[in-house]
Amino acid sequence: MEKENTGLLVGPDGVARCFWHGNLPDYLHYHDHEWGRPVADDRRLFEKICLEGFQSGLSWLTILRKRENFRAAFANFEFDKVAAFTDKDVERLLGDAGIIRHRGKIVSTINNAKRAREMVDVSGSLAAWFWTFEPGPDERPEIVDLAHLRANPTTSVSVRISKELKKRGWSFVGPTTVYAFMQAMGLVNDHLEGCVCREAVEKERKAFKRPK
Repeated sequence: MEKENTGLLVGPDGVARCFWHGNLPDYLHYHDHEWGRPVADDRRLFEKICLEGFQSGLSWLTILRKRENFRAAFANFEFDKVAAFTDKDVERLLGDAGIIRHRGKIVSTINNAKRAREMVDVSGSLAAWFWTFEPGPDERPEIVDLAHLRANPTTSVSVRISKELKKRGWSFVGPTTVYAFMQAMGLVNDHLEGCVCREAVEKERKAFKRPK
């Protein structure tokens, strides 16, 4: 049952959560255990920003349900390995029915793996680079509600990150894609006010040791 105009959905367990998981078991698990939890692992950060690129024009649920196939196809998103992919790998991936067979996005992932290696050389880790952009309190709303999320598919920070990534040669990293990445990887807590996960995620973020 959806609470009118709140963006909250009450599940069979009687608990209110952000509406978007639709009470689908796999999506609900992702909402409860992954989305918004702060991440400092480079492999996971690289995987997520690549999969957000693949998601462009599609639903995240489509990508989530193919995630294990993507991991198998892209060497578990170990970017040192993906950076070494060749044209033969591109053709292999274009023939893989388990993933999204979009040449531009496949080529972009290989390119971005090379750019990720360069970023690590300069900044020490992807995590250290991305977390420097964590929005401050003055860049966040007082209340995260449905109206705010609908009005802000991008933010000034996601625009800034997108520009910086593009300067460094990354692709398929527009501001909307970057903001979805920020939401998922815990750079912001966009669980709606009243969602059972909001307070737990906020506690994790407070305890989280920011990478340097």
